[in-house]
This record gives sequence, C-alpha cells and structure tokens, in this order.
Amino acid sequence: MMNCAHCGGRLRRIHRTFFERFSYLGIYQCRRCERVQYFPRHYRFHLGPSARCPRCGTYRITKLKGPDKIDPMASGLLNWLERRAGGHLHHCCFCRVQFYDRRGLAAEAPHPPEESGARQGQPVAAAAVPPDSR
Repeated sequence: MMNCAHCGGRLRRIHRTFFERFSYLGIYQCRRCERVQYFPRHYRFHLGPSARCPRCGTYRITKLKGPDKIDPMASGLLNWLERRAGGHLHHCCFCRVQFYDRRGLAAEAPHPPEESGARQGQPVAAAAVPPDSR
C-alpha cells in the first residue's frame, strides 16, 4: 500500500493517457488531498541536468575511480551508450549498483537563484521586525 508524501493518505491508481504511458509507470492520486504523484519510467532517469541512479532514481550517488568487484554493474543499452559517450563511473549506495553517466552530480550542478533571500538561509532584516514598545 502506497501513501501520499504530503498528507499520508492512501493512494489510488488513476488512468494514464496514451502519451503518458510512454513516460510514466503509474500515476496515483491521494484519496484525502487529491494530489497526483507520478512515477517515471526508468529510461527517464537518463534525461535531465544531473546524474541519477538508473534503478531507484535517487540523486544521492557517488563517483568511483574504478570498478568495484563486489557490487554489480548496471546492464543495458543505455548504460553501454553512456560509457561509450565518455561517462564517469557512479555508484548508488541504496541499490548497490554501479553505472556510467556523462552528467555531473546533483551537488555540482548549477541551481537557479531563488527570489527570496530568506529561502537561501539569509536572516530576515531587523527592520522588518516591529520594535518592542515598552
């Protein structure tokens, strides 16, 4: 049973359109808050600005200097193409799999600046706080 990431309610599967079938394994909707969650197909993990694990899709991966003899190597055409394109060797600690990817890690990828300074961890200006009237 799957739960909603927002409210914790149960998810129910909803129908996909013809074109959504090519991009998503499944689409689920929460019964409480009616939010929709999409679960992409595995080949979509090879698209985007930063490297992702080809099995679970996490961004929390590490680069390896050489192949590990214990953990298995991801198989498939896309991994082979990434290696031939000059990709670096990466490792997912959750899936325990090694794979090649030409993109950088998510921590190294440039992020667009946000509008609010408070969101970036900067303290709110003292002038915005009303003075204490004593």
